Amino acid sequence: MVEPGQTAVIHYTARMVTGAEAGEIVDTTVVDVALESDVYEGHRDYEPLSFEVGAGEVLQGLDEAVQEMEPGEERTVELSPEMAYGYHDADQIVSLPRSDIEARSETKAAEGELVTTDTGDSGWITTVTEDTVEIDFNHELAGEPIECDIHLLDVR
Repeated sequence: MVEPGQTAVIHYTARMVTGAEAGEIVDTTVVDVALESDVYEGHRDYEPLSFEVGAGEVLQGLDEAVQEMEPGEERTVELSPEMAYGYHDADQIVSLPRSDIEARSETKAAEGELVTTDTGDSGWITTVTEDTVEIDFNHELAGEPIECDIHLLDVR
């Protein structure tokens, strides 16, 4: 068993559980999986993930699952929204003056555009009117259960 404070080294693949996207891969550390499923991104490294167990560095459900594993073990777990990216929070949707948003950019505000605050929070523009812009700061997978294939490679 893996104890809090130890460093776990894992490969994982996360996929959607419900809806039209069920089975679609949303993240992986395995390059072959990324290539085969057409989610490969050339700008990132596909290598094992190392994290301190119990330190809140990864999804809570992933952290807890690893604590029940032995090195070399592979397991598939389904994470509830609470254990994955949390539930969708209406308080994370804000409406701001369009002029404020456009003053910070060289382009006009548009739906689907990613914006970042001065404090580093990122959100997606969901609605643009003549006067306002609505931005959703929830994680794009908030409210979704996620299935994760985990391979615990090493514990240090």
